[in-house]
Amino acid sequence: MLAIGRREFVTLLGGGTASFAAWPFAALAQPGLVGFLNGASAAEYAHLAAAFREGHADASFVLGRNLFIEYRWAEGHYERLPALAAELVERRVSVIVATGGSAAALAAKAATSTIPIVFANGSDPVKLGLVTSVNSPEGNVTGVNFINNALASKRLQVLRDVAPNAAMIGIIVNPNNPSTEFDVNDTYAAAALLGVGIVRVDVAGEHDLEKALVALRERQINALVVNSDVFFYTRRAQLIELATRLAVPAIFEGRDFVTSGGLISYGTSIAEAYRKAGVYTGRILRGERPRDLPVQQSTKFELVVNLKTAKAFGISIPPTLLALADEVIE
Repeated sequence: MLAIGRREFVTLLGGGTASFAAWPFAALAQPGLVGFLNGASAAEYAHLAAAFREGHADASFVLGRNLFIEYRWAEGHYERLPALAAELVERRVSVIVATGGSAAALAAKAATSTIPIVFANGSDPVKLGLVTSVNSPEGNVTGVNFINNALASKRLQVLRDVAPNAAMIGIIVNPNNPSTEFDVNDTYAAAALLGVGIVRVDVAGEHDLEKALVALRERQINALVVNSDVFFYTRRAQLIELATRLAVPAIFEGRDFVTSGGLISYGTSIAEAYRKAGVYTGRILRGERPRDLPVQQSTKFELVVNLKTAKAFGISIPPTLLALADEVIE
């Protein structure tokens, strides 16, 4: 059920050489033990875990000396998160860092009302019920919102700039993501303003990808939006192949899709959000309370374009859009 065990976490993620075997439970239960809960996998999110560690290093915490981390990875299976969160509570961690999708943060909150929780996700934390207010979180939860899910309508607008004649646009979503309905509603509202039709296709597992291909072909879509989701991030190659087989321009949540061969992406810097979550974790370990730390919001946005993919599709990217791009891959 667990992808990453207790003794393997340090060497796998490059955090040092300390072994869990060398640290008795009593020592691990002291301040400085952090539980890291993530909806994805260690392999896919290693660079983000590293960004998180950079953040708490700013607070003079050194992994293996005065900081220890227990990692729990759900491997894209959201149904595993409640049990993983409960394990961290049983381990008496000082802070739970909930990342890799809003489902992780909700699972952590459901597991404890006393252990501080720091989230890093792309969904509105107030709408999700994680906090009552971003300025005054109250309770035991605070964190960083990198608002990727809230950018669904903006991605639709960027996609329309690439494919101005697209009359029917497909959107792939994960129905198991707590943020999906918010994202879909935003997309429909944006589509109404642009005068385009939307075809929603749910993809919750590997077996759904071929079904999605068939459904989107039957509806003769002209372009594709892949919604922000951990499950989709870990299956970038399959989704890019799907867009290629459909022979339509597609927009994704972040640059990793584009560097893997996707056409275009628009989103925030997730690595920066994880670093900020690390900073908040360090401050809480130093004695600050989550209720006194306002929810932070990402302010760095990235537009990335792959010209090689555009040429393969026979698509001409508008010069105005290229001028706005933060990165152009040729």
